[in-house]
Amino acid sequence: MTERIGILVGQEQSFPQAFIAKVNETPGFRAEFARVGGTPERFVSPYRVLVDRISHEVPFYRYHLKAASLGGAYVINDPFWWSADDKFFGYSLAAQIGVTVPRTVMLPSKAYVPSIDPGKSLRNLEYPLDWDGIAKYVGFPAILKPADGGGWKNVSRINNLEELHRVYDQSGTLVMTLQQFIDFEDYVRCICIGKEFILPIQYDPKRRCYLESDHFLPAALEYRVLDGAWALNHALGYDMNSVEFAIKDGVAYAIDFTNPAPDMDVHSILPKHFHIVVDQMAKFAIGCAREGRTNHDGFPFRRFLQAPHPRPPGHGEGFAAKRARP
Repeated sequence: MTERIGILVGQEQSFPQAFIAKVNETPGFRAEFARVGGTPERFVSPYRVLVDRISHEVPFYRYHLKAASLGGAYVINDPFWWSADDKFFGYSLAAQIGVTVPRTVMLPSKAYVPSIDPGKSLRNLEYPLDWDGIAKYVGFPAILKPADGGGWKNVSRINNLEELHRVYDQSGTLVMTLQQFIDFEDYVRCICIGKEFILPIQYDPKRRCYLESDHFLPAALEYRVLDGAWALNHALGYDMNSVEFAIKDGVAYAIDFTNPAPDMDVHSILPKHFHIVVDQMAKFAIGCAREGRTNHDGFPFRRFLQAPHPRPPGHGEGFAAKRARP
């Protein structure tokens, strides 16, 4: 029997084509562009594994992938967790597990949709914010960026409190974070696959390009980078991710690490790294299919489906069964 592996993609070309070709070299497995149409509430997924590269831009795919995971597919990355995470939570989590991150403060939105009545809907918000305290904690220069953003959108360098007010006032409905600026000496972007495989690549954020260099970090610092990336992937549950570190005075600061559809284009990551990433992704997807992996084993509904509990007496009455009787 042939196990089918599907991939959902957007505009990218090089990685999907190479991934499909690599998987199809292995007998018993067939990779293809997944076909997704009208989705019933209950179905068996025709794919044993689905690789998601685009649902962050196409919500219909995200909803389908959640249902597909119930229908037997292992989705890379888990659509339930991807729907729940945000970059600010990532910083909080990193700090809890001992990975160094810059000082960061999340700020409430400057503006809201018309249905929000500031006098009633925002009664829990502190107003005005303690701008002096926030600036003192983070320090200047700093970076102002969306709490859930990506792709270098709406990112600004802030040099003083006056500039912070001016840029924040233009942020609209976005939830922003103010983060300590790390004047880095080196920068590393790790491409991570299956939580265990980590490929550190030298990166230039100013030119937004990867660099082809070997052994660019001292051994002890490289170990801290690899250990931090490993810990973050295991804590976040990502099987496909990129983790970025800014290096300053021998300290590796985790800057960006919730990227479940990382750049894998041959022209971006360079041919040398591209072939390694394609091989590892194909190997991992095939392994997931062979092992019969499932997503979200820790989710309550998954535990319930695996070992259903007997219904209590009166269950058929629904909510009324739990109401106090006179």
